[in-house]
Amino acid sequence: MVRQFYIAVWMSDRMLDATNMEPSLVVAQRLGSKAAYHVGELLKVTGSRATAYRVLDRLFELGWAEPLNRGFFAMKSSVFQPYWMWPHLASSLQSLKHARYFGRTYGEGDVRFARRTIAGAMTLDYRAYDLTRLQTPHTLYLYVDDLDRAARQLREKGFSEGKAGRAAIVPRFGSFDREIERVYLDCLAAGGRNTLDAIAIELLYSDKLTIHGVFRADMVSKVKEEVPVGAR
Repeated sequence: MVRQFYIAVWMSDRMLDATNMEPSLVVAQRLGSKAAYHVGELLKVTGSRATAYRVLDRLFELGWAEPLNRGFFAMKSSVFQPYWMWPHLASSLQSLKHARYFGRTYGEGDVRFARRTIAGAMTLDYRAYDLTRLQTPHTLYLYVDDLDRAARQLREKGFSEGKAGRAAIVPRFGSFDREIERVYLDCLAAGGRNTLDAIAIELLYSDKLTIHGVFRADMVSKVKEEVPVGAR
């Protein structure tokens, strides 16, 4: 069985209790960071096929993992953030899990059209670029109040739904009171190349953040070298 871990760490001069830590994420962290995993690796950690599948189902449910094929799955790199970051990423993960992608020409024209047509708040690629000028954006992510209505608007204009689409509509979960911090957490939760955007936001807008992730020193050095002077 997956055991509940009882750990406490010292941070910011206060002790943080982790007795209610999410067990599936504790197991996930034991797998180490790589591009893809097989359920057999979970079996080695948990010691039980039934438990391995329960852990995997829970990771899918929370948005930390997604299925590939033939027993393989991928995990968000943000699962390797310290445990005290996990609750702060939960809303972003749920929003991104339910994102819907649309395309018509599958080029920059789709992005321009969606920005003009769909009422929503940007996050990830294009909003991160507005804030940092670090990475060329690819997919437009828009938070919308009514996912079905936004989808209908795009379909009526000839868009088709599919993962290759460059216009993504995203439902709202959690708080949006601190806009830059929400973009930062979205980038952190999404992981992959978005982690670099999160680091850039951390470097440029630390004063706007009340929550701070943990990053590898080599990645921070890389972003410091590449963030344009005067990006903010």
